[in-house]
Amino acid sequence: MDHLSPQSHCVSVLCNVPARQALDFLANGLELGRWALGCWDTVPVGDGMVRGRSLFDGQSSYVRPVADRARQLVTYHVGGAPHALSPRIQAFVEPVEPVEAGGPSATCRIVLHAERGPDMDDARWLRLVRCHEVEVLLIQSGLALQATQPISETTTGDMRS
Repeated sequence: MDHLSPQSHCVSVLCNVPARQALDFLANGLELGRWALGCWDTVPVGDGMVRGRSLFDGQSSYVRPVADRARQLVTYHVGGAPHALSPRIQAFVEPVEPVEAGGPSATCRIVLHAERGPDMDDARWLRLVRCHEVEVLLIQSGLALQATQPISETTTGDMRS
């Protein structure tokens, strides 16, 4: 499912992991630094926030991922400074029904949804849209890799729930 409008963008991908595992991955600020092209190589800076750098211009960006486990949703509060974060990006996790009804699903759909900020010009918005189209593939690959590694080799836990 892809949708493009002048004010919002959604892109999704199927992942062969349970929804809970995907939600944990998406809520983990250190994992974010492995798939978010605008916030690469994240480091914790306190209060559930991470700092990373843009692969485009090297500028620092700050993100506070906040998980709502009941709604299977992570909201990313994003900004150029720790005191100026906006909740512009969300990741939804949706279990996909198993083949045999009633059993646990080992597959989920992840949807990234972005809202265009009022200060975003067309070029910056197009870059964000294209990044999300790649980032869902990086998420899918990261979860597939995580599923093949022993627990001790994976990064676990979220920054803030």
